[in-house]
Amino acid sequence: MPRKEFIHLMQDNIITLDRLAGKMRIEPTHLSGYPRQLLRILMRVHMGGRGRLKDIARREMVSAPNLCAAFRKLERDGLLVREIDENDRRNVWYAVTPKGEKVAVVAMENFQSHIEQLFSNLPDAEEVKLTSALRALKEVLQKMELDNA
Repeated sequence: MPRKEFIHLMQDNIITLDRLAGKMRIEPTHLSGYPRQLLRILMRVHMGGRGRLKDIARREMVSAPNLCAAFRKLERDGLLVREIDENDRRNVWYAVTPKGEKVAVVAMENFQSHIEQLFSNLPDAEEVKLTSALRALKEVLQKMELDNA
């Protein structure tokens, strides 16, 4: 019975978080002239580090062709660099450039500002309670990630 409750709570929380994220989407969708989707991809590559297209696509749950199209735009603007693996020329690695890092940092600060605004009316006691729960969730998820690596 506890497993069913756990699954139900996770589902409810994911849906609620999605609705809250939707409220943040009301804000302008561009930062420095880049669409939100490209900024999200840039931020995720910045946070996740250098990787191969197929690995990044799997991690981001995006099809490789769609990700490739986004990478071409980011590469064209000098935000992402594509490097051919010298040991295995079939592998291509993607990484954020210094210019891309600056844009990613600004986008992350903007995202954090939206989160702060969204939760600005949360009473202190509720914030402490939620922070504790999120910290515990993060620890469990990180352990799961390591166990399944």
